[in-house]
Amino acid sequence: MSARDELIVKYAADLRDKCGISPNMDLLTKVTIGCGPSIYNADSATVAGSQQVELDTVKNNFLIKKLGLADGANLDAGIDAVMEKYGRSNKNKYRAVVYYLLAVHFKKESVYN
Repeated sequence: MSARDELIVKYAADLRDKCGISPNMDLLTKVTIGCGPSIYNADSATVAGSQQVELDTVKNNFLIKKLGLADGANLDAGIDAVMEKYGRSNKNKYRAVVYYLLAVHFKKESVYN
């Protein structure tokens, strides 16, 4: 099993155990591939949910640039909902899991087709 496959298994376990959802493995794989090499770096592989600058990066680089959403309060609300679902006290919020949850939240799975 490749390093990426091992990470995808770990991300799927997070979605099941911490978020209580059964992941679409095809979508999770595509989101993980879309994260590129950042998933292999300990710092960039996670999202600091309590740091506004990190949340702004997620909003600008993923929601606006990747998913093509228009900037607005609904984006901040969506990020907030995903952080709540993933667990605010959870220190290791994996970027691929956060992106997966955001794509599902905003019904933008089609971006990965």
